Amino acid sequence: MPAALVSRVGIESEFLLYRGSAERSRRAGYRDLRPVSPHNLDYALDHPPSLSAFFGALRDALHQADAPAEAIKTEGAPGQIEVTWPYGDAMRACDTHAAHKHAVRAIAAQQRMTPTFMAAPETGIGSGLHFHVSLWRDGEPAFETAFGADLPEALQQSIAGLLDALPEMAPLYAPYPNSYRRFAPHSFAPTTFTWGYDNRTCAIRVAGRHKDTRLEVRLPGADANPYLALAAVLAGILHGITKHPLLPDPCIGDAYEADPLTGPVPRTLDEAVAAFVEGSLATHAFSPSVVQHYAHAARTEIDAHHGQVTDVDRARGFFHA
Repeated sequence: MPAALVSRVGIESEFLLYRGSAERSRRAGYRDLRPVSPHNLDYALDHPPSLSAFFGALRDALHQADAPAEAIKTEGAPGQIEVTWPYGDAMRACDTHAAHKHAVRAIAAQQRMTPTFMAAPETGIGSGLHFHVSLWRDGEPAFETAFGADLPEALQQSIAGLLDALPEMAPLYAPYPNSYRRFAPHSFAPTTFTWGYDNRTCAIRVAGRHKDTRLEVRLPGADANPYLALAAVLAGILHGITKHPLLPDPCIGDAYEADPLTGPVPRTLDEAVAAFVEGSLATHAFSPSVVQHYAHAARTEIDAHHGQVTDVDRARGFFHA
């Protein structure tokens, strides 16, 4: 009997950091906030002194929590930060992320800053929670690729399973109405359930080479619960390995312009809940009671937004209605 497959996981966590305390931001109605860096500092070596101090404190806190970061860097949006950790045990990856969020909020409060892990904190800005996943057996990578050869069977099945299952599991990786504002064209957040080789416009990206080959799942937003999001990812992989759904062709080029075989990412949490409840895959993976519980949680968020007058309502209707 062959040894069981074991997952290994690495997480990329993005968030935005603003100047001023959380109380000051609350009094301002979370409007007109000033990011700690005013420009795109993606991969920059030089940072404002306040941001460098935050990075140092966060690095020290994570090290003391036995959750040392692999890298802490600025991202593409003003004030946006990305933290990554070494690849390893799946549960430890989620535990580390939970400790990380506590550390970010505590250090930001000490330095009179305000972080947010919203998926879409501002119009045109999205923050993700990307999962890098691979399968191993007896200490050897099941996703290992060879130059010029077809993808290994376990990798093909995993991709197919994710593309088949994740459309029905969106409330587990995109749990709030705001989560769906991140899924915008040319945002580096996916809008279709596609896959490709080193293609960051796809939902599933095949990354790395040889023994380092892995899948990057780019659907979860920064607001996702990592335990639930990863549960959806692993359920999708298991579905692929056991049920063998058809693997569509990879997307070559811009996935935002592609004609997906599996349909678009849900536009709203309402759409996502309907697919979650009416489909069979989440129920089979987690049980009816789990699906009912998280569907209820999602509907609670929908109800909290229903009937609220927004800035967009005023901007589009104040003088035109």
